[in-house]
Amino acid sequence: MLNTHSLQISPEILRLIARIDEFKGAWRALGTLAPDRLSALRRIATIESIGSSTRIEGSKLSDRDVERLLSNLSIQSFDSRDEQEVAGYAELMDLVFSAWQDIPFNENHIKQLHQVLLKHSNKDSRHRGAYKTSSNSVAAFDLSGVQIGIVFETATPFDTPRLMAELIEWVNEERQKGELHPLLIIGIFAVVFLEIHPFQDGNGRLSRVLTTLLLMQAGYAYVPYSSLESVIELNKEAYYLALRQTQGTIRSESPNWNSWIVFFLRSLAEQVRRLEKKVERERIVLAALPPWSLSIVEFAKEHGRVTIGEMVRLTGASRNTLKQHFRNLTEAGHLEQLGSGRGAWYRLK
Repeated sequence: MLNTHSLQISPEILRLIARIDEFKGAWRALGTLAPDRLSALRRIATIESIGSSTRIEGSKLSDRDVERLLSNLSIQSFDSRDEQEVAGYAELMDLVFSAWQDIPFNENHIKQLHQVLLKHSNKDSRHRGAYKTSSNSVAAFDLSGVQIGIVFETATPFDTPRLMAELIEWVNEERQKGELHPLLIIGIFAVVFLEIHPFQDGNGRLSRVLTTLLLMQAGYAYVPYSSLESVIELNKEAYYLALRQTQGTIRSESPNWNSWIVFFLRSLAEQVRRLEKKVERERIVLAALPPWSLSIVEFAKEHGRVTIGEMVRLTGASRNTLKQHFRNLTEAGHLEQLGSGRGAWYRLK
């Protein structure tokens, strides 16, 4: 079984846990935002999560590409491997968000979730939902999707079934005992899962979905509304470094849990900070904006981006009038402009 005695609960770990748990309680107590606002936040976070999580693994699709693909999911026909991976990840996230209370945390269900993840990936049809049969290792990719090196070696196919059974048993025992904080259990699960790397492909993406599932089952109900994956993507070098520093020691007498746990908790705290900022902006915007400016912000929230032309068609207002609203929103820090001239588009800042 896992040796967690070497985990040192530092003042920073305590502070980060307290910060995250404070927001968890505040989110529940406030009843927070109206359903349509929550729906818009969740859609944006889902697009960010899918885009970031697949790009961490080498995909080249932008968030805009992901949004376009999600709007056509019913087609069920995807030309590239990147598109196949996005489609599977989107279906898996939707499943977890809608059924998290009813998903037992055991090996069979983890294998079923892996099947959903790779559902559209033709290349992976042989090993969907089955543990690996040949050795694999964790590679790092640069921004253009080119592999830049091996991060660490993983468990052998022979050892994988035993190590996975031990890991799942440890998680469920610790959740039942209630002696170790849930965030520490989830963090340790994630790093050990990636150290085992139980499936031939999709381990990184699945680890992030399973992290979300465990967080929601532990009562962190705000998780669908702010993307943890995008936080990790922006700190990819630190992510790989923390993984490497901890994973090389997991099977030793004194594992170095702290490198990964600190990175994991910092990422969760940044996820909370981003959502706090969005919620605060919602309140300010809804209270103070003129009607057409409010329409612009709501459109950007729902679709991830907005153009002046789209708002002309939607509102019937003149282009010059709307340009002034866009200018005011940009100067006030609500919108960010990308591109210029007739090709300019805007997103929430």
